[in-house]
Amino acid sequence: MSHDESQKPNMALFWGCFIALIATAYAFFSRMYLCDVRFGTDFGIDKVTIGALKGAGVWPFAISIILWSLIVDKVGYKVAMLFSFICYTIYCGMAFMAYSKIQGLTGDALIQAQKEGYSLLKNGSIILGLGNGTVEAFINPVVATLFSRDKTKWLNILHAGWPGGLVVGGLGTIALAEYASKGDWRIVLGLVLVPAVIYLLILLPAKFPVNEREKAGISYHDMLKELGCFGAFVAFALIFNQLGQEFPALSGNVAWGLTAAVVAIFAVVTKNFGRFLLAFLIIIMMPLATTEIGTDGWIGGLMEGPMKEAGYNAGWVLVYTSAIMMVLRFFAGPIVHKLSPVGLLILSAILATAGLFALSKTGNSGIVGIFAAATLYALGKTFFWPTMLGITAEQSPKGGALTLNAISGIGMLAVGILGFPFIGALQEKTATAELTASGSAAAKSVLVEKSYLLGKYDAIDPTKATGLTDPKDKAALEAANKAGQFAALGKMAIFPSFMLACYILLFLYFKSKGGYKPVDLGASSH
Repeated sequence: MSHDESQKPNMALFWGCFIALIATAYAFFSRMYLCDVRFGTDFGIDKVTIGALKGAGVWPFAISIILWSLIVDKVGYKVAMLFSFICYTIYCGMAFMAYSKIQGLTGDALIQAQKEGYSLLKNGSIILGLGNGTVEAFINPVVATLFSRDKTKWLNILHAGWPGGLVVGGLGTIALAEYASKGDWRIVLGLVLVPAVIYLLILLPAKFPVNEREKAGISYHDMLKELGCFGAFVAFALIFNQLGQEFPALSGNVAWGLTAAVVAIFAVVTKNFGRFLLAFLIIIMMPLATTEIGTDGWIGGLMEGPMKEAGYNAGWVLVYTSAIMMVLRFFAGPIVHKLSPVGLLILSAILATAGLFALSKTGNSGIVGIFAAATLYALGKTFFWPTMLGITAEQSPKGGALTLNAISGIGMLAVGILGFPFIGALQEKTATAELTASGSAAAKSVLVEKSYLLGKYDAIDPTKATGLTDPKDKAALEAANKAGQFAALGKMAIFPSFMLACYILLFLYFKSKGGYKPVDLGASSH
């Protein structure tokens, strides 16, 4: 590619990728929303099963990103794009069939139809997750290749599509709230086909670029060496442990045995640990994903009560915070040029830490205080994910689609396997400590010991809690839950604080090398 051509990237290709990410975000949000407002009652499933249904659309998302990153350069970006569109179409078809099955039925016929409908929904959700992950797997390397001289800026702009899709989803569910809860929810779900068809029409005739790695003559073997044994260990340990949670036959020693086998293959093929810089970024990505994705749902839950008390739809919280992220990511370029990508991440970590501490102090400050603290937190988390992708693409271009997508998939898997359970345990520990400190007799009657991957903890048993009759005990329990939620947010600040320390080390590392500079494969290959 000549210098002149490199200055004229195919913007239709970029906007097609952007709209594909909007479709991904809308599909993700609308499914989660319908799980909460309709799927439970329509298909006769309890909260645990709803949780499994939500998870069915998440774990394939992350696994798909990593697995596609191994082959997307071989099969081509257009094949991946078509696969993602087919997944959206199949998902909508299966969900529509699930809805049709339960219409007009009662009694045993309805119970049987609900089981069949749930099976369709769950399998459709897995297919949707695969499609969502495939979108991420092709858009990231395409945009990094299109804008090889300004990757961090344009990956931030690309990833404005995610909060953009959430804004669309939030506004859509607010507008269709009554209809979605009582009418035909297929309209809410099926709206994903609008951006899906648009990106198909834009990208189908488009000529996708040859990946920067391939253009520079970097072999597939050298790409694998960039990830190396360490990256393979983290990625596949998370993949097999996630699959073990879904399919018990693959759990425990089997999961670790499969991980060891894959790492052994990587060791034989690459004879390489992987780039130390990339290994360091992988370590950072796990608390980063927990800070961003893990905390988001928690903050939304905290705001829901005050929003409803004030007479507003809780969906406005999502629209507000997502709009902030969308606008800021569009204007990431000047900030990146002023601060450098690492400088931007240092500032982001400071703001996110301050935002979480501020949120932890807003238990009794009402909706204005919570919104102010949430704004500070939103400012902090906005640039985390796309800027980390930008640094990975700029510092590890030999890794091509593999390293760029693997780090994203690792983040998503880490928050599912480690982040969400840790947040839940942290919240339970904080609430039980508050309840015990209150001196209430209820503490002894509702507490049970539970365990998860990282150890044991005391939790408030919801079944026992509903059996409380003394108003004082009920009040103590409610106060402990609320105080626990807000206090635990302050403890969550350990994640961006750890990231801040890592980013300062990165800053010092690049400073010792004369400042942050992207690796130019074109220059190094001549």
